[in-house]
Amino acid sequence: MAWRGVGKKGLNASLIRALASAPVGLSAGLNSSSTFDLAVKSLSASFKCVPGLSFSSFLRGSRFFHASPELLARKGIEEELGLKVSKKKPKGKYSKRERSPPVVAPYVPKLKRTNKSWQERTVEIFDGMTLVELAKRTGEGIGVLRDILINVGESIDSEFHPLSIDIAELIAMEVGASVKRIHVSEGKEILPRPPVVTVMGHVDHGKTSLLDALRQTSVAANEAGGITQHLGAFVVSMQSGASITFLDTPGHAAFSAMRARGAAVTDIVVLVVAADDGVMPQTLEAISHAKAANVPIVVAVNKCDKPAANSERVKLQLASEGLLLEDMGGDIQVVEVSALKKTGLDNLEEALLLQAEVMNLKARVDGPAQAYVVEARLHKGRGPLATAIVKAGTLVCGQHVVVGSEWGRIRAIRDVVGNLAERATPAMPVEIEGLKGLPMAGDDIIVVQSEERARMLSAGRKKKFERDRLLKISNGRAEELEQSEEVPQRAEMPIIVKADVQGTVQAVTDALRSLNSPQVFVNVVHVGVGPVCQSDVDLAQACGACIVGFNVKSPASSITMAATQAGIKILMHRVIYHLLEDIGNMIVEKAPGTFETQVAGEAEVLNIFEIKGKSKAKGGDVKIAGCRVIDGCVYKTATMRLLRSGEVVFEGPCASLKQEKHDVEKVGKGNECGLVLCNCDAFQIGDVIQCLEQVVRKPKFISSESGAVRIEC
Repeated sequence: MAWRGVGKKGLNASLIRALASAPVGLSAGLNSSSTFDLAVKSLSASFKCVPGLSFSSFLRGSRFFHASPELLARKGIEEELGLKVSKKKPKGKYSKRERSPPVVAPYVPKLKRTNKSWQERTVEIFDGMTLVELAKRTGEGIGVLRDILINVGESIDSEFHPLSIDIAELIAMEVGASVKRIHVSEGKEILPRPPVVTVMGHVDHGKTSLLDALRQTSVAANEAGGITQHLGAFVVSMQSGASITFLDTPGHAAFSAMRARGAAVTDIVVLVVAADDGVMPQTLEAISHAKAANVPIVVAVNKCDKPAANSERVKLQLASEGLLLEDMGGDIQVVEVSALKKTGLDNLEEALLLQAEVMNLKARVDGPAQAYVVEARLHKGRGPLATAIVKAGTLVCGQHVVVGSEWGRIRAIRDVVGNLAERATPAMPVEIEGLKGLPMAGDDIIVVQSEERARMLSAGRKKKFERDRLLKISNGRAEELEQSEEVPQRAEMPIIVKADVQGTVQAVTDALRSLNSPQVFVNVVHVGVGPVCQSDVDLAQACGACIVGFNVKSPASSITMAATQAGIKILMHRVIYHLLEDIGNMIVEKAPGTFETQVAGEAEVLNIFEIKGKSKAKGGDVKIAGCRVIDGCVYKTATMRLLRSGEVVFEGPCASLKQEKHDVEKVGKGNECGLVLCNCDAFQIGDVIQCLEQVVRKPKFISSESGAVRIEC
């Protein structure tokens, strides 16, 4: 009775201590079954004083509280000692079920995000941002970003520690996000810089001729076909002593991406419009590019010396397109010039310098440079070369740079003339060499601290680019599978493109892909910069492609012979017009075409003749239509259609076609014939019999005056 106020845990502990401190004889006496049974009964009677406490629970608890290995190793002691253990099974819906083996399920991450969503979203990063800020922008946990940071070999004290912009880009790309760098424009030395002016307009409106007149050169005379097919950068010293950086863009429809890149890096757009031609499709496209880049426009009305010139008509056309000209109360300057006569150039220079003065163009001179790749090419002796324009900072020879997904150490810097320079300042077009690979036109150039950092950033960008490319391919295949039931099968035309510079490669590739039609799929399997080599021939032989070389040297005789033996076509061109026309004709030839029913000829029924049958075995009565062919030809093997007052009475095969007494296969226009139709004898004088034939209609290659091409099925 004295144990009622004692808790269960305290009682268990007391009994355990009592048993542990028992005499040796008692412990030894417990080994006999009779003595142990008496001890158990006495202890059980004692436990009845405490409600809810049993001897089995005491032993069960003793195994948890006692540390001796003998007691811990003794499992199921109640059954071994012959104690009554309650084994009542609960009834009803709470009955114990047999435990099934665990199912091995695939691991599903908690973060449910697809790579496609990151392609549509761009994360802005800047120098000095913290891990907390980066986690908010990417939507990832701080722990995940910290693990990535450790993997790239960096360590920080806390999540509020500032990160460099390169490390922030590596972390963002590792989680699959697209990155946009936000550079700080503040610096110790901010000075005025020359304006960057892009000359844009329609093809053959005199853009390059105008630049030649300004810098007193003759570039247009040396261009293939008389048209510009590259993006050129020049520094022109004006008569007033000021210098202006000009970008010359092609006007052909195939070079839309080049014009977009020129508008993205420029300060002012000079829109060249021919006074005798007016506003054309590429003129409108140049206006849209300038508006998208939020760049001011200066209109230069060229060819004002021609007799058919009408500058007022050009101004009205531009005003109708939404340009607010100065003559009409707007702020867009209009200058009338003549590149051939070299008139109006002073007014154009004054307009450009005035616009630059209004914009108050300044740039940071100190600190690492930020540059933009205008064009990239592969030189046989110097390797990959990139033509770039510095936007801010100073680019110094010997620095480690990352250009797109390529990296390198600047080995040499050359100006537009080709002279070596130690550094490049803002708005200065230069050509840099020393890159490990050929970058893409339009890539940004960033300066990094070390070679290791450049390697890591380049590898991360390549990994991100490959991941996005594979995702795009898989999404495209999924869409094709969804539409496979509706879209008919198309013939495939694989093509390998080689060109002289990276921008031209992109332009030619885009132009060829625009020739896709419902019947022929133009598949550009490989692109590259440089001449046609043996590896291109091997690849073309493997996939059955033809090779297109644009503005490159003719391949060696051994390569040409190997291509001829393998049955591979090598098309060499220097003018974009001829290239697109040649490929368009090949597409038309390869297209399967569509079957159409056409009227091959018409015959008018002049009389009806009836032949009586001698017996049912030899045939019944036969009606013959005496006809005269009034158009085309009538063929015996073709399908005939009987028309009466413009309505179809019968359509079926021809049973017999005779001219006089002879069976013929064809009757031409103006001749008379006798015609019998199968299962039809309801002729009337005046009916018209049409001869129908199935023809294969091939698609047409259509080229407009603006240079745009398409395949019309």
